Amino acid sequence: MERLTAWVHGHVQGVGFRWWTRARALELGLVGFASNQPGRRVLVVAEGERGALETLVGLLRSGDTPGRVDLVVESFDPARGEHSGFVER
Repeated sequence: MERLTAWVHGHVQGVGFRWWTRARALELGLVGFASNQPGRRVLVVAEGERGALETLVGLLRSGDTPGRVDLVVESFDPARGEHSGFVER
């Protein structure tokens, strides 16, 4: 199990982006959260199997998201086991 931390830059606030991310994460069996951050960014933290996390990153970059994603900066770390579902913050 691994942890994805992804900073999503672009027009991603006020367009349903966190809800869309939550739906994709749940479909992939991931846990974590999507949270609006200063600077019109969204922070996505997800834990699960590496393949599912990489799929989520691909979806974030796909161009099929609500709004407009200009950049995704991601990192992977060992899972911490802090989450039991996937929520919007």
